[in-house]
Amino acid sequence: MRQFDSTTLLVATHNAGKLEEFEQIMSPLGITVTSAKAHDLPEPEETEDSFIGNARIKAHAAARATGLVALADDSGLQVKALDGAPGVYTADWAETPQGRDFVMAMEKTHAKLMEADAPEPWEARFCCTLVLAWPDGHEEVFEGHAEGTLVWPRRGADGHGYDPMFQPKGESRTFAEMTAKEKNARSHRGAAIKAMMQACFS
Repeated sequence: MRQFDSTTLLVATHNAGKLEEFEQIMSPLGITVTSAKAHDLPEPEETEDSFIGNARIKAHAAARATGLVALADDSGLQVKALDGAPGVYTADWAETPQGRDFVMAMEKTHAKLMEADAPEPWEARFCCTLVLAWPDGHEEVFEGHAEGTLVWPRRGADGHGYDPMFQPKGESRTFAEMTAKEKNARSHRGAAIKAMMQACFS
């Protein structure tokens, strides 16, 4: 495992919420976090059909363009009764001409479960793949998962994406009903980040 030995980490995202999440983790270590958006980098087309493939595209493009170590994540929701959909297309299900609408995406997911006449509990899992890429092409890959079930109607006002619909295993609350700290301790991204921090930021 290659150690991160820089003072600046580029998070290959245009998502302010995701950037803030990594800032909270890195700032106590004295690491400055910057974003693809801050460097005016275009969002590369995600042409792969796997989380790791799309995370690789984003991380390596950002590292090559800036000369900085770049971190990218690709994550999504896999619903067992929908044969793993939306999976890598999770964000696509929320796309509208005005931007992403995850309320619409959750309604679409629920409608598909109804169409499929899928019996409850609706088993699902969140997946996160992190790729840490260096400008010389080296990479380290980390994965995290959160198992659970989907609930309807949606519950909770915190979190983002599918959080109001996802109830992690062993919990009575959805991710959107938890504090950020509680969610991070159980989330797919939290698990992947923990693995990365132990391996490359120790």
